[in-house]
Order: sequence, then structure tokens, then C-alpha cells
Amino acid sequence: MLRTRADVFDQTIASAAEYLRGLWPDELDRVSFEVAALPAENSERDGIDRWSVLADERRVIFYRLPIERLAHLHEDDEYHQRALVEGCVYRAVAELLGKDPWELAPDRYDPH
Repeated sequence: MLRTRADVFDQTIASAAEYLRGLWPDELDRVSFEVAALPAENSERDGIDRWSVLADERRVIFYRLPIERLAHLHEDDEYHQRALVEGCVYRAVAELLGKDPWELAPDRYDPH
């Protein structure tokens, strides 16, 4: 079965979120992880939002097009694309929980 870039992106978000739910079940209980093509409004003064964290609503929204198209990957292959998307999930969840990304999964997250 053929998979589109959007399908791969959605699956990567879901698997990274599920992994983090396993590590932080209480903190991520009832948090909704969503994907949109673009932000409706942009809160970044110096750029384009890659995600929005709506803590009061227990929602994290990832914006596929800015994440995919504004990345400057040194290798544009499936591995690096997946690492890029997973990194966004870790950073967004860290923002939601008020933690540093490497605190979430120290054995898996590498900020560089």
C-alpha cells in the first residue's frame, strides 16, 4: 500500500506521542495530539509556528507544512525526516509539561 507524506507524518506524530504517553501516563492523560496543515494564526514574531500548545485545553497541534518545508535537513531521507518530526513532538510535549525535552526520554532524545 502506498503511503503519502501526510500519512507518514501523522503516523510519526502518533507513535512518538504514544511512546511519551507510556513514559508520562499521568501527565499526558487526556492530552489530544492533532495535526493541521498550517496554523490559523501565527504567534511566532520571527518565524512560523511548528506547533501550538494549548495547555488549558490539553491539546498539542502540529503544523505539517512548516515542519516539513522549513526544515534544513543535511540528509533529506526517511530517517532524518522522522527524527525531525519526533523532535518536534518531544519539544512540544516538553513545553506542555514545563520540562526540558531531554528529560522526557533521556535514552532516546538527542537535541543535536
